[in-house]
Amino acid sequence: MEEFKENTKEKNVPTHVSIIMDGNGRWAKLRGRERVYGHSNGVGSVRACVEAAIECGVRYLSLFAFSQENWGRPADEVDTLMNMIFKAIDQELGTLIKQGVRLRVLGDFSRLDPALAEAVRLAEASSIPPAGEEPVLDLVIFLSYSGKWDILQAAKSLARDYMSDPSGLEKAGPQELASRLVTAGIPDPDLIIRTSGESRISNYLLWQAAYSEFLFVDTLWPDFRKDEFRSALEEFSKRDRRYGKVK
Repeated sequence: MEEFKENTKEKNVPTHVSIIMDGNGRWAKLRGRERVYGHSNGVGSVRACVEAAIECGVRYLSLFAFSQENWGRPADEVDTLMNMIFKAIDQELGTLIKQGVRLRVLGDFSRLDPALAEAVRLAEASSIPPAGEEPVLDLVIFLSYSGKWDILQAAKSLARDYMSDPSGLEKAGPQELASRLVTAGIPDPDLIIRTSGESRISNYLLWQAAYSEFLFVDTLWPDFRKDEFRSALEEFSKRDRRYGKVK
């Protein structure tokens, strides 16, 4: 591990890595088990990626845990997932705080069970480092989130603020809207990884991903551990990011 740390100092380590965690159900099916078995094993991958991110010097790690579209899944699976998220936060929070990790959970909380929403807010507050200290890692969980919803709620906020000043709205630039997204204050992802072999972003961070690098891997999420995370960073280090310009 120490050797890997030294090597990353000489490489282009992304500030913000984001992962669309996919493949839990297929992983479970391959083993003749119910989908929930895959979800429960996926928690181990979250833990492994948090540790790898810290070891590699990544500053922000965000994970797409539950989309707004996921509310359309069978009710028993949704309930199981929500209970699992509640349990994972409760069990992992102490370790995260000891590691210097700040937890943030972003999404449409109006659809969450009030008890879960309250537990999330308390967990977030307890993970804020003392005044004057910076977290080692910001772990951002997207829960009940969609990119279209995020842009829409930001646009509505922008319109409300300029309702009495239409001329001011005409002058508003991209940053005016970006500051109203739920990710305000968090840098856009440098690298977005999707597991399970699917090659789409599924309504995720549509605004924020404008200049992200994408990596689609065949590995199912419960099998995506430290080695896979490090391989993704290795691939990212080879990318030439020009942001529409010429170097």
